[in-house]
Amino acid sequence: MHISVSKRKIIIHMIILLLIILFFYTAISKLSDIDEFRRQLSNQALPGWSVGILLWLIPITEIVVSLLLVAGPTRTVGLYGSALLMLIFTGYMGLVLMNVFDRVPCSCGGVLRNMSFAFHFIFNAFFLLLSLSAIKLQKKPDAV
Repeated sequence: MHISVSKRKIIIHMIILLLIILFFYTAISKLSDIDEFRRQLSNQALPGWSVGILLWLIPITEIVVSLLLVAGPTRTVGLYGSALLMLIFTGYMGLVLMNVFDRVPCSCGGVLRNMSFAFHFIFNAFFLLLSLSAIKLQKKPDAV
C-alpha cells in the first residue's frame, strides 16, 4: 500500500501526539499522587526492593520519552523509547493475564483505573503497535 509523503507525515505526527499525551498524562498522574502510585507498585508482582526505584524511574522515563518525541532530532529515539516502554508494560500485563503470577494486581491510576486488566492490555498493545507503525513509517524516505 502506498501512502503519500504528506499523508505519512500527518499519520506520524498524529501518532507522536497521541504518544506524548499518553506518556505525559500517565507520568503526571503518577507524580501527582505519589502515595497512591507507591501502593499500586507495591501490589504488583514485583520484588519489594524495586518499588522505590520504579516509583521514580517509571514517571521520569515517561516524561523523558515525551520530551524526546517533541523535538525532530530526537523523535526517532523517542519512538524507540516509546516502543520499548509499551513492550515492557504490555509484556508484563500479558504475563499476568497468562497467570504466570499468583494474582492479578490492581489497574493503573488516572483514567486507566476504570479499565479492566484485560482491556488495559489491549490498550497497551494498541499503543505498542502505534509506536512500531510510526517507526516503520518514519524509516521511509522523506517521512518527516
